[in-house]
Amino acid sequence: MADLAHYQRDLQKFNTSYLKEAVKEPINFWGLAGFAVAAAYSFSVIPLLIAIIAEIAYVMVVPNIPSYRALVQNREKQRLLKAAHAAREKLIKSFTPREREAVEYLRWLKEKIQDNYRKFTGASSLPSNLKLLDQRWEDFVDLLDVYRRRKQHLKSINRQAVHNQLSQAYRAAESATDEKTKRIQQTNVEILKRRIASFDEIERSVKLVEGQLQSIENFFSYLNDEIVTMSTPEKFSLLDFEQLSDSIAMTKQMLDATADDVGQLDAYNREMGNYQLLPEGNR
Repeated sequence: MADLAHYQRDLQKFNTSYLKEAVKEPINFWGLAGFAVAAAYSFSVIPLLIAIIAEIAYVMVVPNIPSYRALVQNREKQRLLKAAHAAREKLIKSFTPREREAVEYLRWLKEKIQDNYRKFTGASSLPSNLKLLDQRWEDFVDLLDVYRRRKQHLKSINRQAVHNQLSQAYRAAESATDEKTKRIQQTNVEILKRRIASFDEIERSVKLVEGQLQSIENFFSYLNDEIVTMSTPEKFSLLDFEQLSDSIAMTKQMLDATADDVGQLDAYNREMGNYQLLPEGNR
């Protein structure tokens, strides 16, 4: 009874994604096809009945096998990584020639560092921190995309026009002869003040990302110098990767914090018809 209860609990946790994957497996398809061929040649429904029973057993058992679930999870992980890689390469193609040059140089430098490590140490595999260079390069691409879009946002802003509107709203609120008009103008003043504050926040974030991009480039160059002059593999393990990782994480948190400000500018650019200044997915 205990085994039955355990099996029932497993069935309750059954994930339909594993079922779908199991049904799509080539072995399942060709197995069913084999039974169909047997039924056609024998002019009998018995192979079809066997196929139905075997299929029921297959979909009840195989999707719940831990090793099969691990296989499906690994397959999905590889699919997502491949999709992310393709999306990033597509993103790079949308960069300006100068931006692409910076990205490709850093990619070349990353591969050179890793190749030189193998060459000078004779190691067959890379240390864990050196493998992180791939992630740091991806961070560079993602941050560069944020940097370029936010700079375009700032270029699309006519700050003087907004300041002029604020001055006019202040005067209109002060000269209002009735409470309703004054309240409307005061609301306009607060909205314009928030717009100006958001400009400042985005400008600060652009400067922060610019500094972060430079630090990634400088770190890669520093690593390249260290690899060439490295005397022992142990020396390389002492290099500080955590500081760069923490710095990038802090930058991303700051960008998340200013995302609402950028969203407001997206809405403004959409309203004004500046679609070329919008991220591709929001156009």
